[in-house]
Amino acid sequence: MSTATNDGASAKASESKSPAPPAHKLSNSVYEAELFRLQTEFVKLQEWLRYTGARLVVIFEGRDGAGKGGTIKRITEYLNPRVARIAALPAPSDRERGQWYYQRYIAQLPAKGEIVLFDRSWYNRAGVERVMGFCTAQEYVLFLRQTPIFEQMLIDDGIMLRKYWFSVSETEQLRRFRARMKDPVRQWKLSPMDMESLYRREDYSRAKDEMMVHTDTPVSPWYVVESDIKKHARLNMMAHLLSTIEYHDVERPKVKLPKHPVVSGTYQRPPRELSKYVDDYAATLIGT
Repeated sequence: MSTATNDGASAKASESKSPAPPAHKLSNSVYEAELFRLQTEFVKLQEWLRYTGARLVVIFEGRDGAGKGGTIKRITEYLNPRVARIAALPAPSDRERGQWYYQRYIAQLPAKGEIVLFDRSWYNRAGVERVMGFCTAQEYVLFLRQTPIFEQMLIDDGIMLRKYWFSVSETEQLRRFRARMKDPVRQWKLSPMDMESLYRREDYSRAKDEMMVHTDTPVSPWYVVESDIKKHARLNMMAHLLSTIEYHDVERPKVKLPKHPVVSGTYQRPPRELSKYVDDYAATLIGT
C-alpha cells in the first residue's frame, strides 16, 4: 500500500488567502469525459479492494455548501453500494451522547474489501459542536488530544485513511445558499444551522485552523480542495485520492451469455389482467 505524501501542511493556509481561480473553466465535454474516466478508475479501485480485502475510509469536511455531497455522489455513481457506503450521520441521540464520542463512528468503519465515505465525521466536534457550544471545553480539548491517537489506531490496523477539507470562499458560499433557496429540489439542504454558519464564519475559520494544528499529522494529513469551481474541485479531489493508492486491475470471473433467450416452452405466464400494472404515464408526455 502506498502512503500519501504529506502535503497537508497546506491545510493550515487561511481560506481568505485562497489562490485566485483559474482563468478558464473546463468545458462541459472535457469535464464529463474526465469525470467518466475517473469514475471508471474508482470501479477498478473498488474491485481491487474487494480482491485484496483492503479497507478505505475517506473523510469529507468543509463548510456548508462547499461541494462535499456533490463530489461523493460522483464518486459513488457507478460503485456497488454493498462495497462503497456513505456515512452521513444525524445528530447524536440521547443514548449516543452517553457513549465514548468516537463510538458511533466506529460502527460505520469498513470491513474487508469496503469503502466508507464520511459526509462529515468525528470532526463535527472540532467544527459545529465547538462553534455552537454543543460540547464542553473539556470535551473539545480531549477530542484534539485523542483524535491523532484514534486515527493512528485505525491506520495501524490497516485502514487507509484520507481526509479532505473543501474550501469555499464566503462570496461563493453565499451565492450557493441563495441558489438553494430558489431551487425546489435543494431547499431541504438549507437549515437554520446553515444560516448561522454565515454569521459565524470567522468563528468557524478559527475552529478549523485550530483543528488543523492538532490533527494535520504526517501519518494522517489533511488535503485542502479549492472548491469555488465545483467541477474542478470534483476532478481534483477524485484524481488526488486515486493517486494515493497503489491499486491495479484484478482478474474478474468470465461470464458467458447465451446467444438467444433460454426458453423451455413449458412456462405459461399468468393473464395480464391478474396483475396490477403501473399506468403508462410516460406515454402521456409523448409529443409535448
